[in-house]
Formats: sequence, C-alpha cells, structure tokens
Amino acid sequence: MIKILLAEDHHIVRDGIRIILDQEPDMQVIYEAVNGQDVLDYLEKGEAPDLILTDMNMPELDGMTMLKTLQMKYPVLVLSMLDNESYVLETIQSGARGYLLKNVSRKEMLFAIRYILEGGTYICSEISLKTLRRLAQLKELSAYRVALNIEFSEREKEVLKLIAEGYTNKEMAAKLFSSRRTIEGHRQSLMDKTGSKNTATLIKFSVQNGLIT
Repeated sequence: MIKILLAEDHHIVRDGIRIILDQEPDMQVIYEAVNGQDVLDYLEKGEAPDLILTDMNMPELDGMTMLKTLQMKYPVLVLSMLDNESYVLETIQSGARGYLLKNVSRKEMLFAIRYILEGGTYICSEISLKTLRRLAQLKELSAYRVALNIEFSEREKEVLKLIAEGYTNKEMAAKLFSSRRTIEGHRQSLMDKTGSKNTATLIKFSVQNGLIT
C-alpha cells in the first residue's frame, strides 16, 4: 500500500485529490495537511509516508521552505498552478522528485506517483513540451546569431547569390570575369564558414538565416 501525505490548503481541491487517490487499490491518503508546517509537525511524530503530494503556495509555511527543511528525506511530488520553468527547476533542486501542474489528468498524476516511487523523477508533459519548444527556439536563435557573425567578402556574396540562382562554377567564372579555380575557392570558403556539407545545405542555411532571399 502506498501511503500518501496530502498537503493542500484549499479544501475542495484536497477533497478531489483524496477521492482520486483513495479509489486506487494500492494507495491510501494517511494524512491531510493544510500547510507546510502542518506537514513537518506530522512527520515529527514519527510517521513515515511513502510520498508527500503537496501544493507550493500555502499559508504559514510554503512548499518551497518545507522542501528545503525536509532535505530530501521523503519523496515529494509537487502539484502546482505555477508553470514558470525557473521555478520548476528550483523546486527540483530543492529536493522535489516530481512536478505536476494542477490541470494534469488523473492518469498522469497516478503514473507520476508510481514512477517516483520506483526511483524516477517526473515533470508533467505540459511543462516538458514547453521546455523542449523553448530549447528549439534557442537553438534556432543561436544558429541565426552565428549566421549574423559570419563575414563574407563582396565576391563571396556575389558567388553565393549566383549559386542560389543555379549557376555552375564555369558559368560563374565567365559572369564574374574570374577563373574557375577561383570560383571553386569561393564556394569552398562559403561552405567552410557556414558549416555546410554541400551546395544544398549551403543554400538552405543561407535562406533560413536571411543571407539570401
């Protein structure tokens, strides 16, 4: 039986969560706390829940202070309205083993409880997806900044434009009154500066980063 200490200051929310947990044959809410101090007082009596499911924004002693006081002595799963990434990170660093938003499904909450008790750390899917999207945006921004820092000579810019228009090395040499070997050198320089493996990736990189339109 999984013994759960439930900490939530809103009665209607706490009642709803308790009903969900008590419907599971392997779960039991052994105590309901209204704030962090209530949790600490209960634990001082020698009681040992398998998991603490807690809100963070509670009166008298908030969840973050309670976490730091517990010093990871018990598995703690946070259930909160706050989806700020830095706050989630601070919560995990302070000892929480999981973080759920209060709009998670019943199925995800139950999965998180069992997963944590098996030794894992769980962040709800909504926050995980939000973080992944942010990382993807940062990666794109980083690539764009790299592109902005690339310095091309005037002749390289001309060659890049002609490459995008489909000219061959021989045709570019004639158009720019240069030798084919010189054009090949400019093409290679463009690929080296942009980290491109071939002409197709060079054009793709240039279009994505606004080097050509």
